[in-house]
Amino acid sequence: MTVKDTPVSTAGGKAYDLIRSAILSGEFSPGHRLKEEELTTLCEVSRTPVREALRRLGLEGLVVVTPNAGAQVSDTSPGELAEIYALRAMIEGHAAERAASLIDAAALAKLRELATQMEGLLGLVAQEFSREFAAANSEFHRIILDSALSARLSAMSALVVELPLTRRTLELYSRNDLVRSMGHHRELVDAFEARDGAWAASVMRSHIHAAYQALVRAATPASSSEQS
Repeated sequence: MTVKDTPVSTAGGKAYDLIRSAILSGEFSPGHRLKEEELTTLCEVSRTPVREALRRLGLEGLVVVTPNAGAQVSDTSPGELAEIYALRAMIEGHAAERAASLIDAAALAKLRELATQMEGLLGLVAQEFSREFAAANSEFHRIILDSALSARLSAMSALVVELPLTRRTLELYSRNDLVRSMGHHRELVDAFEARDGAWAASVMRSHIHAAYQALVRAATPASSSEQS
């Protein structure tokens, strides 16, 4: 049974959505203790749905549940983050390759629209930009994954795509990183229009690896400046 197949109550689903949103938005940062009494207030449900939601988030890797110690938002070591991005490159690269031959006109038009939307956000202030860009970027990647028409890829992607978002990665991007990312988006659209799977896969892998290197540079600013 996959995470998506796991039966949940209506209250459990509500708690899951609210807690998950708080994690991905950064309201609950990596390492944050998730206390049941606070979550019941936040979600306006009893403890049972909260526990149900925490178990589900634990299966997705967003939460670590320790017996007798409670739950906390997952954190990742540098080694784990490197592995996550390597897996993302493989999974999303394969998804892009499949999508190139399967994507329909409506999805392609939406990708083009989102690419234009993200380019138009550069003039916004940092906090507003991060929120708006993150939403558009997430939808861009979701459309590609959905267009691959593979439930297995979608399930695998859920385990490695969302965890890095808890680190609020977009806030660590330099302007050059953002411009590069937007260029990748445009090139992905071009590859899909050409129905070229190899091209799409190559661009997507480069896109994910570039995202990882942006995190590495942000974590080691002294080393980056010495090399530039």
